[in-house]
Amino acid sequence: MIIRKLALPRRTFLRGAGAMLALPLLDAMAPALTAAAKSAANPVRRLGFVYFPHGSVTWSKDQNLWTPAAEGRLEELPPILSSLTPYRDQVTVITNLEMKNAQGNGRDGNGEHTRANATFLSAARPKMTVRSDVRLATTVDQIAARELCRDTRLPSLELALDSNFLVGNCDDGYNCVYVNTIAWSSPTTPLPAETNPRRVFERLFGEGGSEAEMQAEARADRSILDAVTEDLARLRSTLGPGDRGRVSEYLDTVREVERRIRMAEAQAGQSDLALPAQPVGIPDSYDEHAKLMIDLQVLAYQADITRVFTFMVGREQNARPFPWIGVNDGHHSVSHHQDNPEKIAAIAKINAYQVELFGYLLRRLQETPDGAGSLLDHSMLLYGSGISNGNLHDHKNLPMLVAGGGAGQLEGGRHIRYAEQTPMANLLVGLLDRAGVHVDRFGDSTGRIDLEPLSL
Repeated sequence: MIIRKLALPRRTFLRGAGAMLALPLLDAMAPALTAAAKSAANPVRRLGFVYFPHGSVTWSKDQNLWTPAAEGRLEELPPILSSLTPYRDQVTVITNLEMKNAQGNGRDGNGEHTRANATFLSAARPKMTVRSDVRLATTVDQIAARELCRDTRLPSLELALDSNFLVGNCDDGYNCVYVNTIAWSSPTTPLPAETNPRRVFERLFGEGGSEAEMQAEARADRSILDAVTEDLARLRSTLGPGDRGRVSEYLDTVREVERRIRMAEAQAGQSDLALPAQPVGIPDSYDEHAKLMIDLQVLAYQADITRVFTFMVGREQNARPFPWIGVNDGHHSVSHHQDNPEKIAAIAKINAYQVELFGYLLRRLQETPDGAGSLLDHSMLLYGSGISNGNLHDHKNLPMLVAGGGAGQLEGGRHIRYAEQTPMANLLVGLLDRAGVHVDRFGDSTGRIDLEPLSL
């Protein structure tokens, strides 16, 4: 590492044996960006896409559970979204979006779950096949990554919580690959979503090596920070008090994530039950797994390792129960509630809990400084599902919201109701536009949703 007396380059790394650690944005980097004012006036823009399966219940006992009662300024969030109240001014709820290419329309069988998953970021209809000749479209995250991540170490990050090793026919004649990921780098190239936090950590901070070398490194009882001690000492000697504090907080976060990964690995080997082999590093607790993956996403943003991620908190047709919130039946099962009040209450609990996890992401981004603001101020996050009503397998009026400040490009605290059956692709085009990535059309778009800051 080359340390300069007057300025550090933005892409400064600490290096050691088998490790490379990017640094967060520091005051000492401002001269290298021409001036501190340049960073404040034109902060890095980041995009994230969070997918939840099986849609959301909207009504129960004459109460609207997802959609705000009125258009305009958000005065009060409905029950399922209520955990986002601390970030209400950074949240925009959008209604009446439709994914036309996910609709059955009397053809391509009943693969509604597959089409929901596949169309979410592609706005395209997946080819119906169980063979390897799958075809979809380049997804919006990858279009953004090509522009936003030209100078980052990773072009994007694809994460998930459910197993992604399903193969063959998963949904009425569709290849399982369509439900294993929501990110495609080309019409024929799905990007596998990583579920193992250890693997994600190695991808963010390791320098590669063979499979055996990575496994040996994982078993070593030491921190990645131990490998960069000398570089770290040299760096600290050049920094002012404020930057030294920022570096210390960042390294504390890295070390805490490492600790939680090791704890998950240890717990995975202590069970007395005869279970199938569990991927090393995946916590037994869904909640801990989700939060660990979220913390890794925040680290990737903070160190500017990538500026684009996708995160699947669940895969379509998954049968996961949620006993810790009082739901013992599988997610897919309760989504087909058939107007049964008990099942409606169960799916509402799952919906609200997964929104809480999204709120955890917003909190972590909000409390992480980034130049003149926070990571949340400089990010745009789409949270939604490819199904509106799981009981009907409908793809109209999708549950959808956008969060973050978009580096000054978004104004939250509002509910926007568009004309019925507005293509969701219009929102994706609008998000690209706000991120500085301009496309004329995408998928079945008919224009772009105006996400200009509004005065309400």
